[in-house]
Amino acid sequence: MRRLAARGAAGDVGEVAAPAADSTDCAQGRSRRPPRLIDLCAVWDPGVFLPAAGWKRASGTARRRLNEAETVSGLSSVREAQVERLEAARPCRPGSRERGPVLRMARQQPPPWVHTAILLCLLSLTGAIEIPMDPSIQNELSQPPTITKQSVKDHIVDPRDNILIECEAKGNPAPSFHWTRNSRFFNIAKDPRVSMRRRSGTLVIDFRSGGRPEEYEGEYQCFARNKFGTALSNRIRLQVSKSPLWPKENLDPVVVQEGAPLTLQCNPPPGLPSPVIFWMSSSMEPITQDKRVSQGHNGDLYFSNVMLQDMQTDYSCNARFHFTHTIQQKNAFTLKVLTNNPYNDSSLRNHPDMYSARGVAERTPSFMYPQGTASSQMVLRGMDLLLECIASGVPTPDIAWYKKGGDLPSDKAKFENFNKALRITNVSEEDSGEYFCLASNKMGSIRHTISVRVKAAPYWLDEPKNLILAPGEDGRLVCRANGNPKPTVQWMVNGEPLQSAPPNPNREVAGDTIIFRDTQISSRAVYQCNTSNEHGYLLANAFVSVLDVPPRMLSPRNQLIRVILYNRTRLDCPFFGSPIPTLRWFKNGQGSNLDGGNYHVYENGSLEIKMIRKEDQGIYTCVATNILGKAENQVRLEVKDPTRIYRMPEDQVAKRGTTVQLECRVKHDPSLKLTVSWLKDDEPLYIGNRMKKEDDSLTIFGVAERDQGSYTCVASTELDQDLAKAYLTVLADQATPTNRLAALPKGRPDRPRDLELTDLAERSVRLTWIPGDDNNSPITDYVVQFEEDQFQPGVWHDHSKFPGSVNSAILQLSPYVNYQFRVIAINEVGSSHPSLPSERYRTSGAPPESNPADVRGEGTRKNNMEITWTPMNATSAFGPNLRYIVKWRRRETRETWNNVTVWGSRYVVGQTPVYVPYEIRVQAENDFGKGPEPDTVIGYSGEDLPSAPRRFRVRQPNLETINLEWDHPEHPNGILIGYTLKYVAFNGTKLGKQIVENFSPNQTKFTVQRADPVSRYRFTLSARTQVGSGEAVTEESPAPPNEATPTAAPPTSPPTTVGATGAPAATTEATTVPTIPSVAPTTVATTTVATTTTTAATTTERPPTTTSGTKMPESAPDRQSIWNVTVLPNSKWANITWKHNFGPGTDFVVEYTDSNHTKKSVPVKAQAQPVQLTDLYPGMTYTLRIYSRDNEGISSTVITFMTSTAYTNNQADIATQGWFIGLMCAIALLVLILLIVCFIKRSRGGKYPVREKKDVPLGPEDPKEEDGSFDYSDEDNKPLQGSQTSLDGTIKQQESDDSLVDYGEGGEGQFNEDGSFIGQYTVKKDKEETEGNESSEATSPVNAIYSLA
Repeated sequence: MRRLAARGAAGDVGEVAAPAADSTDCAQGRSRRPPRLIDLCAVWDPGVFLPAAGWKRASGTARRRLNEAETVSGLSSVREAQVERLEAARPCRPGSRERGPVLRMARQQPPPWVHTAILLCLLSLTGAIEIPMDPSIQNELSQPPTITKQSVKDHIVDPRDNILIECEAKGNPAPSFHWTRNSRFFNIAKDPRVSMRRRSGTLVIDFRSGGRPEEYEGEYQCFARNKFGTALSNRIRLQVSKSPLWPKENLDPVVVQEGAPLTLQCNPPPGLPSPVIFWMSSSMEPITQDKRVSQGHNGDLYFSNVMLQDMQTDYSCNARFHFTHTIQQKNAFTLKVLTNNPYNDSSLRNHPDMYSARGVAERTPSFMYPQGTASSQMVLRGMDLLLECIASGVPTPDIAWYKKGGDLPSDKAKFENFNKALRITNVSEEDSGEYFCLASNKMGSIRHTISVRVKAAPYWLDEPKNLILAPGEDGRLVCRANGNPKPTVQWMVNGEPLQSAPPNPNREVAGDTIIFRDTQISSRAVYQCNTSNEHGYLLANAFVSVLDVPPRMLSPRNQLIRVILYNRTRLDCPFFGSPIPTLRWFKNGQGSNLDGGNYHVYENGSLEIKMIRKEDQGIYTCVATNILGKAENQVRLEVKDPTRIYRMPEDQVAKRGTTVQLECRVKHDPSLKLTVSWLKDDEPLYIGNRMKKEDDSLTIFGVAERDQGSYTCVASTELDQDLAKAYLTVLADQATPTNRLAALPKGRPDRPRDLELTDLAERSVRLTWIPGDDNNSPITDYVVQFEEDQFQPGVWHDHSKFPGSVNSAILQLSPYVNYQFRVIAINEVGSSHPSLPSERYRTSGAPPESNPADVRGEGTRKNNMEITWTPMNATSAFGPNLRYIVKWRRRETRETWNNVTVWGSRYVVGQTPVYVPYEIRVQAENDFGKGPEPDTVIGYSGEDLPSAPRRFRVRQPNLETINLEWDHPEHPNGILIGYTLKYVAFNGTKLGKQIVENFSPNQTKFTVQRADPVSRYRFTLSARTQVGSGEAVTEESPAPPNEATPTAAPPTSPPTTVGATGAPAATTEATTVPTIPSVAPTTVATTTVATTTTTAATTTERPPTTTSGTKMPESAPDRQSIWNVTVLPNSKWANITWKHNFGPGTDFVVEYTDSNHTKKSVPVKAQAQPVQLTDLYPGMTYTLRIYSRDNEGISSTVITFMTSTAYTNNQADIATQGWFIGLMCAIALLVLILLIVCFIKRSRGGKYPVREKKDVPLGPEDPKEEDGSFDYSDEDNKPLQGSQTSLDGTIKQQESDDSLVDYGEGGEGQFNEDGSFIGQYTVKKDKEETEGNESSEATSPVNAIYSLA
């Protein structure tokens, strides 16, 4: 079984070959591929030549058959493929199988030439079925007769032999034969000398019993007939060979003056065929010819000038006749030369002054043949043109040939007879024209012009071919010939002129074409086309046969084909049917048709697999389908591993008498039988008693000089083989003093020489060189370098390095590189000069096996991204036209890939959003294919200026320091490289020196040491990217404490702030927190998370330590996202909630990290909110984010929160105890009683010291405060505004020192520009308001006592 199936030509058993089309004209009648498709030519539309109509204008028969084929085969794509071919509307394409009718012409009358063009195109609506040579097919199918063998048109016979006129024909049933002679019936039965061979039409005329052959000369024609038609042979002109005798004549001696020209005429008798002429002496010695004495084409012997030595012999013309094999000799000519110098000195024969030495006068050339200065000659196309010019003169002229207006055809022209004749073989029309020969010597020159006219007997342009159709199909026979003059065409049917044949409504004759429509069984016949002119004729037979044959497979069933991995193979499936079936291939019973990609289906149905892979192994089924049925066959394909020599023999240098071992280790497919053999100098190696051959080595014992040479290991199986060659050098024993070399000076080695490339393979080559002189220092290494002429011509690169004992190495090569190598020798002194370069060797191409490296995507502007990579070099391009397929897409969106083909090493993507991630791929491609799938690289579009930092907060815990805190910008627009802080001190209108601080991108806190406690500070903060500094945010430090009105001591127990520790500080924030909706009057405390946007509140309706949070409102994004993350922390746990737009059942991960950088994560479901984190530590700061488990890139913003301390939790726990609540109630009752007592006392009157300015807080220096006396008056009956008198006489500040904005309450208070509080302290007139104000102070029992009036 052959691995590469390249089966025989059309007609071989096991294959149905597609008939080859020898013309691309639309009138060509053969189908170039088996599928029957409708393909109409161009049609005439008023004044315009339009493409053909498609499916709608196809014939009803064509559409019906396509529908039937679809129904029978069950493969719905049959019609789709055919309709696709129809609508392609390719003009005038040959090879269509099923054709439509002649289209109706438009109303406008086209020019006459259009009729011819349209007719030729429409006549292409024909197909033909090739009958295979399989005997079973031939014997079953009925077939009209076909002439298979006949004698030549001009049949010349030997009169001494019997006459044989051949005529053989085939057909089913076998045809019968009869002959005509001189256009009249030749009755063989009446002539006893004439007989016909059995099962043949060959005539035999026997003359053994007497008779003259000349009596049978004439024109014969053979007729072969069966019930389906009659075929004709050529008209055979029978002639008997003639060899007449030479007439007897007495020839007088020819007297001629020395130096004069002479012609000895032959005049042979006319023979049939013409005899061959040659000149000899009467003693049968050949006449020596040269440029002075030569024989012309007409047989005459020409002397350009006669010399004295010419009369030393006589001259006889001889004629050799072909059929009689006889030579006739004419009476000899005798020369008598008259001379002025009778002495004949042979030493002057070749002397340049021979003629002057003999006293012969020199003269200019003149033509002996042809005569005159011009002549003409006619030659038939395809014959040889022979032009001849023979000139006389002294000295002998030289002849040169030229063609006017052009050059001689060098591929067909040759000079004969010492340049006196010009022969042009296989003459064509372009060889016509004027030729001239130039005869010249030192006395002058002369020329003769020959006008050549090329005529032509008829020759075929389109010879009629046998036409086999299915019933109802259309077809045509074309008989097109050319000649000069133009030949005429005559059609006959079954040997009779077509005009006298019975009419056939399905047949139409149009010049050199016969059109058949809707053929039926009765349409079978043999048609003859006779085309002739005055120079000859051509006769061709072509039968029309109508067959209905279901598909048949012609190859053996269930064949097994074994192929080698990565090879190319072809699976044959020869088939036959009428109409021509459609063939399809399937693998392992799968429903998809195999065609395209690694598969290619040929027109004859063979399936080619371009490169065999392991997965190609399996069972392949070919299915042939036509309207009469379908047939199928299977081929089992087995893929075998290739045979490879993985350890090759190496070149060795051995001394005589030693033992040498050549390794050859082979890896092969275990199911194949391996044979290892050895060759020596490319001849089979005889294994003698000094050699031992093993499976993986060859050992030679006692090496001798005759063992030197190349050894080739051949590892072969029945499917493939591998070769490896090594060279063995044998050294003779030589006693060389060792101290001699040591005394000689050492130098760098001479350059290697004579580089040779052998063992040329697809990806390797063997480089051999001759080492140069080592100059008394042994060569240690050889460096092989290469140069290629495509990417870096003239630049040499190191390829490989070999030990100094090696002078031949196999170099591994890359595809599609035009290599040139050189070698450098190295010893301990240094390196030699490079050798001269080797010849170039180009490897074949292949798809790239790698992709470019260092792929990057970076923005050069804010709205673009530049994709760059390191271009591939010559050894990685692997093919011509290296280019790069660049793909990119947004990383988050997972949109479709954008792609572009780039020839350079960069590409700029425009109109990109600011600083977004992109997935980038760059794939190499050349003309042989694409490289492997590239890796995905993440790049970013261009950066822009960042937005302002968020939540810029300025805190002043004391008079010495100012604490600054901020959050990262909401839109970094790039990679943050840091922050820039500018601040300046001011006091009124006075400004200090501006100070600039630069921070790292991770720093979000900074402490400023105040220079003095009076001045304030103005801070300006901006973020930086690589583009520059972005939008800035400006804040000022709070007003100093002495600017606050009124002032009071801070409360004993400040409110708890999540995420902050220490004493409360005056705070100013860069962003305004949205106002929290008012809570119920039972609200006890408000807690603010300083580092996040989450605000928590504690109410009395729940346990006192339970907190709830509210996040800043955010709008839901359009794409999938996570937002509104809310954290409700306690000391050891926290509740987490968030919003998202994912589907139900989505998995999320809550990831949080403590201040010790310990990271934990909790997987949760979307519907499992809230999520409680239970393993937290009190007083610890945490960062938290939530992301999608399926796509980590979709994540919330990072949230920071702090759990409360253990002490805070203990306070909350006491407040929930019953005894504590009872105690508070008792204290409240006691306070109420004391208040009643105080009002009673005041109502009785009395004098109390009173402040003059009630709006000014009392200082410790006020003496009236110490004794607790007040100046009582009617004016003082008004309640105190904004203050209450404590038991110790101090005025208690009603509100805490913290900013009311932090607590979400404004009251009547206001803030001035420096952040200090300005307010009117008034007595609440409403109990609800009073209780509300008091509730803010009642966070402990001590505060409740201090609040008594």
